[in-house]
Amino acid sequence: MSDSDLDADFTAYVRARQSTLVRFAYLLTGDAQEAEDLVQSALANVYRRWSTIDGSPDAYVRRTMVNEHHSWWRRAWRHREVTGSDLVEYQQPAARPDDYGEQDLRAQIRKLPTQQRASIVLRYYEDRSEAETAEILGCSIGTVKSHTSRALAALRITMKEVASS
Repeated sequence: MSDSDLDADFTAYVRARQSTLVRFAYLLTGDAQEAEDLVQSALANVYRRWSTIDGSPDAYVRRTMVNEHHSWWRRAWRHREVTGSDLVEYQQPAARPDDYGEQDLRAQIRKLPTQQRASIVLRYYEDRSEAETAEILGCSIGTVKSHTSRALAALRITMKEVASS
């Protein structure tokens, strides 16, 4: 495949999957701007290896995003300078009374450790199997089960605390 064909193929993939990737990144980061940054950073890394990816690149891209997010967390990424973009403006939709429980759940998911959060997002928001989740995270199925179990246990405890307050 020529370089121009690879560029066209990558561009088509990004256009088709960008909103899904941003949604996945938002679930990992809990912040709209960080989600955009994460997708951009991950796609820059994927672009360099685009010609070597066999089959559907979705698992590779998601794994890259999880690894990149984990690296940011280790480097205390949250203390960086944040710049805004006039091109994209995010608005929180008005909360309906029945959404409060969902907002609390999202807040508690954002507090989970990185790997547990990634497991929950992949398993329940992305509806991935344990095997797919393990492949994306680069770990064993047992590790996925363990992260998921610990995350669900933590969420059960914290959601009971939120409900009782």
